[in-house]
Amino acid sequence: MIHLLKGFALFIAFWGLLNMLIGFIRPVFVLWFLDRFNRLKVLRVYGGMALTGAVLYGILHVLTAAS
Repeated sequence: MIHLLKGFALFIAFWGLLNMLIGFIRPVFVLWFLDRFNRLKVLRVYGGMALTGAVLYGILHVLTAAS
């Protein structure tokens, strides 16, 4: 079960990075659900997603390596 969560966290991290790269080129492509489209919002939404996924993956990796 932990390995599934690790994979999901890694997916979230890469998905956030991919959308952040796309959003830096054209913010409207990834922020279609908001009323304002700017690069700072892209960084906040998808940068936070990528950072959260990476931190969660790191925590889960340490937990599985210890046992």
